[in-house]
Amino acid sequence: MGGRLFTIAPGLPFVDALAAGILARVGDDPLALSRLTVLLPTVRAVRALREAFLRLSDGTPILLPRLSPLGDVDTDEVVFTQGGTDLPQAVPALRRQLLLARLVMRAPDLAATPAQAVSLAGELARLLDEVQTEGCRFEDLARLVPDDYAQHWQVTLRFLEIITQHWPALLADEGGVDPARERELRLKALADTWRTKPPPGPVIAAGSTGSIPATADLLAVVAALPQGAVVLPGLDLGCDEATWQDLDEAHPQYGLKRLLHRLDIPRAEVRPWPLPDPLPEPLAARRRSHPARARLIAEALRPAGTTEAWQDLSASPLAAEADAALAGLSRLDAATPQEEAGAIALMMREVLETPGRTAALVTADRDLARRVALALKRWDIAVNDSAGLPLTQSAVGSYLRLLADWAAEPSPLALLSLLKHPLAAGGHNPSFFRAQVRDLERAVLRGPRPADGFDGLRLALTQADTRRFDAHDDVDAHRARLGAFIDGLENILRPLLAAMNGTGRTLADWLDLHARTAEALAASDEQSGADRLWRLDDGEAAATFVDEVQDAGHDFPELGGPDYAAVVSALMVGRAVRPRYGLHPRLYILGLLEARLQQFDVMILGGLNEGTWPPQPKADPWLSRPMRQRFGLPTPEQHLGQTAHDFAQACGAPVVVLTRSERVEGTPTVPSRWLLRLDTVLKALGRARSLTGGMARWTAWAEAMDTPAAVRPCPPPEPRPPVAARPRRLSVTQVETWMRDPYALYARHVLRLEALDPLDADPGAADRGTMIHKALDDFIKANPGTLLPEDARDQLLRFGRLAFAPYSGLPSLETFWWPRFERIADWFLALERDRRAGGVQPLATEAKGILTVETAYKPFEIIAKADRIDRHPDGSVAIIDYKTGTPPRARDVELGFAPQLPLEAAIALAGGFGLRVPVVEQLSFWRLTGGEPAGQVVALKLDPARLAAEAVGGLRQLIDLFDQESTPYRSQPRPGMAPRYSDYLHLARVAEWSVGDGGEA
Repeated sequence: MGGRLFTIAPGLPFVDALAAGILARVGDDPLALSRLTVLLPTVRAVRALREAFLRLSDGTPILLPRLSPLGDVDTDEVVFTQGGTDLPQAVPALRRQLLLARLVMRAPDLAATPAQAVSLAGELARLLDEVQTEGCRFEDLARLVPDDYAQHWQVTLRFLEIITQHWPALLADEGGVDPARERELRLKALADTWRTKPPPGPVIAAGSTGSIPATADLLAVVAALPQGAVVLPGLDLGCDEATWQDLDEAHPQYGLKRLLHRLDIPRAEVRPWPLPDPLPEPLAARRRSHPARARLIAEALRPAGTTEAWQDLSASPLAAEADAALAGLSRLDAATPQEEAGAIALMMREVLETPGRTAALVTADRDLARRVALALKRWDIAVNDSAGLPLTQSAVGSYLRLLADWAAEPSPLALLSLLKHPLAAGGHNPSFFRAQVRDLERAVLRGPRPADGFDGLRLALTQADTRRFDAHDDVDAHRARLGAFIDGLENILRPLLAAMNGTGRTLADWLDLHARTAEALAASDEQSGADRLWRLDDGEAAATFVDEVQDAGHDFPELGGPDYAAVVSALMVGRAVRPRYGLHPRLYILGLLEARLQQFDVMILGGLNEGTWPPQPKADPWLSRPMRQRFGLPTPEQHLGQTAHDFAQACGAPVVVLTRSERVEGTPTVPSRWLLRLDTVLKALGRARSLTGGMARWTAWAEAMDTPAAVRPCPPPEPRPPVAARPRRLSVTQVETWMRDPYALYARHVLRLEALDPLDADPGAADRGTMIHKALDDFIKANPGTLLPEDARDQLLRFGRLAFAPYSGLPSLETFWWPRFERIADWFLALERDRRAGGVQPLATEAKGILTVETAYKPFEIIAKADRIDRHPDGSVAIIDYKTGTPPRARDVELGFAPQLPLEAAIALAGGFGLRVPVVEQLSFWRLTGGEPAGQVVALKLDPARLAAEAVGGLRQLIDLFDQESTPYRSQPRPGMAPRYSDYLHLARVAEWSVGDGGEA
C-alpha cells in the first residue's frame, strides 16, 4: 500500500467502505488486522469505524486495528504511543481562560467588569488556538500597521502585542502550552518519528481534509510510508480540469485541492478505495445513493466562474440520469421553525417503523435541534443529540445560576425563580415547600417591591391586606406560618447574601460558599442537599465544573458578590451535559463537525437558511477581516468551503431530506445558497420543483396530530349560581361592572377570583390615581377654611411627596408623573381659590356612604366613597369625582351605564353620607392629567335629582332581575357597552366565542 492516495465517494458509507477495504487487504490472518494503525479525524469517527468492523465481522470476535483520532480541535484525547514522551502538556481550558482574563483585566479600556474579561478571554483563547493551528506568529503583528485601522482596532493591536510579551512567560510558569500547540507538537513528533523510523505495520489516515497544517504534514508522511495510505473523503474524480483549476476557497473541493497541492500529488493519481467483490453482506444490504446524485450536487456547487455550463445542462449526460440522481432526494419548505421541527420529528419517527433503519438530523441550528428533540418526546423518544444540553439550561446548572443571580440582586422575581425551581426544598417536603412559596408570593411578593432583605419581607407580610389570605380561614395563623417560613429561608440564605454585600473573596471561596448554600436549599425532609443536587448527569457535570474552577481559579483576583455571579455564569458558557443512558440507538441529532464521515439510512439536513447553514461568520473581537487576512489567518470563505463539503458529503446518503423554514420569529428568511444553486440546476434540467413533490404531507400530518377532528367553539358562559350565593352588597363602581359585564361580577364576588398583581409592580393607572387622590384629600382636610394659605402650593407638593412615597425612587415616577403632578397642583389651586372666593366650601372628602335598597328577597346595600362633596352658598351641594383617566360620557351616565355619580347623589339625598343634603345641585368630574391642559372640569348638564331617581329605579330592577335564579351572569351582554378592560376575559373565553366586530358567534 506504499505511497498511494484513495478516495471514497459520497454515495458510499465511509466507515463501512473503509472497514470492508481494510478487511479485504488483511485477508484471513486474525493478527494482521491488529498490526494496522488507522488515523481518523474525530473520536466519533473512531467509534463509528469500530462499530463498522463489528458489523462486518458478523459477530465473530476480531482483534481491531489501533484506532486513533487526530486533528480534532475539540477533543483532548489525541494520544499516540509513538513520538516523544517528553512533550509538554496542555494547560487546562478553564485555567487558561482565567489566566487570560487576568491579562484582559489589566489592559485599559477592554473590559469594564471581570465577567466581560472572562468572556473576552474565551475569545482570546480561540484566537491563540487559531493562530497556532495555522502556524502564524504573533511577532508578525508588527506587519499590521495600527495607523491603517480605526482607533479601537489600534487599541486591540497594542493589547495583542502585550499578549505576545506576557503570555509565553505565564505559560512557562504553568509548565504547559496551549492546546493547539500541544496538538501540533504531538503531530509533529509522530511525523518525525515515522519519517525516520516507519512503523512495522500498515498505516491508513482516513477521512481528513488536512485543514490543519500539522495534520496535512502528517498525511504527507503517511502517504510516503512504505505501507501507508491516505483515504480522502469525497474527492471529485470526475471534475473537469478547467473547473478544478478554477476552484475558489468557498468550493467544497478546495480543501482537498489544497491538500493534494501540499502533498505534491496530482489528482489523477488518486484512485477509488478498492472494495471486495462481492461486497460483504452488511455493506451490500445497505441502500446506497446512485453515483449520479454526487454528480448533481457537484454540478450545483460548481465554481461561479464556470456556471455558464448550466446553459447546456438539458443536453448533458446529467439530464439523462436525472431520475437516478433525484431518487431519494427531497426538500421541505416549512412555514416556521416549529412546523419544520414537527415534520422532521415525524420523519424520524417513521424511520423506526422499519427494524434496523437509522436516521439523523444534521443541522447547525441549535434551536431547531432542541425543537426536534422535544417533539420526539411525544413518543417517549430520547434522541442522541451530539451537542448535549448546555449546562446553563440543565436543572442543576440553572439552579446554581438562579441562586447566584438572586444573591447578587435580590429582587422578588429572582427570589421566586429560585424558590420555584424543582431542586429548592429548604429542608421540607418539596410539595409543601412549593405551596409555601406560592402563598408567600401572593401575600408579599406580588405588587410593589418589598423593602430589601428578609426584614423587608417580614414587614411586607405584617402589612399585607387580609384579602391576600382569602384561601385560609385563620389569617393570623397563616401569617405566622409564613413568618416562620421566611425565618427558615433566611437561616439558609443569610451567609451567601451577607457575603454578597461584604468584601471581596477568592473565586475558590465563592464557589465553596455557593455550593454549600445550594446544597442547604436543595435539602428535603428525606434527602440531603448533596444527594438531590449532584447525583444525576447534570449534577455530575456541575460538580466537575465547580471542582475545575476551584482548581483553575486559586490565584484569580478577589471578586465582589455581583462580579462573582456574572463570572460564574460566563464560565459556564460552552459547558454541556451529555446523558450516558436512555438514548435511542437509531436516531441522532448531529452538528456539522460530528456528522463528518457518518452516514445513515435517512439524512435530514435541517435549517438550510442563509446565515444558519452555511453559518454566519462570527465577529472577531480582536482582528478585523483585513487584519486577519494580512496576518495569515483563514478567511471566512475557507470555512464556507468546509461547510459546503459537509453538505455535499451528507447529500450522499440513500435518502436525503433538505429542510428549511420560510420565516424565523416572523422575519422572512433566505434559502441557503446551495438550495438556490440546486434550484437553478434543476430548472436547467427541466426538473423544477421535482424535490418538493409530496413533501407537504409531512407538515400536514404534523399539524393534524395537534388539530382536533372538529372545532366546536364554546358558547358564551351563562352561570346561574343560587340566589343565596349572589352578592348583596356592592360599591357604586361595581354596579357599573354589573351593568356592563355581569360575568366579571360573578367571577369576583361569587367565585372570589382576583387577578394577581405583577411582580415588582410599577405604579399603574389605578395606583397613580390613588396617589393623586390621597394628596388632594390630605390637602383639603388640612385647609377646610374659606381661604387658602400663602404656602398652599408648598403644602400640596409636600402632601404629594408623602402620597408618592411608596414608589419613591422609580425613574418613571420622578421623570414623568411628578412633573405632571406639579402641573395638576397649580391648576387645582387656581380652581380652588376661585371656588372658595365664590363661597363654595368643601363639606367632605373621601366620604363613605351607604344606601339600602329594599327588595322582595332581602335588602341590598350600595356603598360609595365620594371623592369630594362641596356646599354652595345656597346650601345645595356638588358631588365631585376626581378622574386621572377619561371620564364617562354624559350619554352613558344618562343611560345608566355609568351610575357612579347618580348613585352617590341618591346616597347623599338619603343622608347616607351622614350629611344633611337638601339638594344636589351639580355632578361633575375633575379630569386630572397633568398634560395640556393640566386639569378640566367636566360638569354633567343633567338634573341630578332625576338622575339619582332613575339610577335607584334601574338598580332596583337589576336587583330584582338577578334575584331570580334563572337569570345568568352573561359576559358582555351588550358588546358596545363592554368595559374598556376586564381581568376575566380569558376566564369567560371571550376570544373563543366572539367575532371581530364585537358581536357573538
